[in-house]
This record gives sequence, structure tokens and C-alpha cells, in this order.
Amino acid sequence: MECKHLSYLLKMEMIKKSILQKKDVILRNWIQSIFDTYPVETSSFLGEQKNQFSNPVGHIISDAAKNIFESILNGNQDLEIKIFLNDIIKVRAVQNFLPSEAAGFILSLKNIIREELSQEIREEIHFNEFWKIGIEIDKVALIAFDLFMEAREKIFQLRINEIKNSIQT
Repeated sequence: MECKHLSYLLKMEMIKKSILQKKDVILRNWIQSIFDTYPVETSSFLGEQKNQFSNPVGHIISDAAKNIFESILNGNQDLEIKIFLNDIIKVRAVQNFLPSEAAGFILSLKNIIREELSQEIREEIHFNEFWKIGIEIDKVALIAFDLFMEAREKIFQLRINEIKNSIQT
């Protein structure tokens, strides 16, 4: 039993090592895929403008994506991931994304990793171990969905309160 566990850990380390070797490309492609969920003009601006003051949304997306990616690789707890997801999800909640669009950017990470590591998956790494990283990414997507729904609920409550206050005055 202990031998199987050790073998599993070694395979997971191989996957992480392969991902880390291509970390910059994977992260850059993932951030671009998030930007691409916006209209073309917005996507171009988000990707080109690097200043956090003239492009706060682009900065939030880039920073959050980097931290989420590292948290997934490090196997960090849900609470830490929630902290990194919170800002990006709040932005997407006020931008009227559909829930699937707001949280779906997480799932694109699986495709990007699969594309970048296609050779390694076929040759060195057993697909089952790669699949387990995909499950972790799915869990993050579900957390993002929950956070989005909480943010939307707060927005709707604020709107109701605003309407109530305008009627009372």
C-alpha cells in the first residue's frame, strides 16, 4: 500500500515539475484567455496596458490568476484560493457576466495545461495523475461559482435597498 502511495506522489511531482517548467507560458496563455472573455476592444486594452492605475481590472485579473495558479500547484487550502478568487469574481459580478462565464475562466486552465503538456501526458505522465489536477481545477471553479453567486446576491440587495431608500424619501 505504501509503495502505491509513493508511486502516486512521484507521478504528481512529475506533473508539477512539467507544469512548472512551462509555468510562464501556461500563465500568460491563461491570463490572455481570461481577457478574451471580454469584447475585443476591452480584451486588447486589458492585455496591453500594464499600469495598475490606468488598468485596474487587468491588474486584478493578472494578479489573481497568478496567485490562483500557484495555489493550485501548491495544493493550498480552499480559504486561500477564495481570497485570490474574490476580487476577480467581484469584478465579473458587477460586469453582468453570466454565472458560467464568470467562473468558467477557471476551467480554461485545464485546456491550456493539456495543450502545453500534451507530449508529456502521452509519454511520461499517466493520464490519471493529470486528471487529478483537473479535478482540483474543477473544485476551484465551483468555489468561484459560489463566490460569484454571493457577490451577485449582495449587488441585488444593494439595489433593493437603494430602491427602498428612494421611495422613502
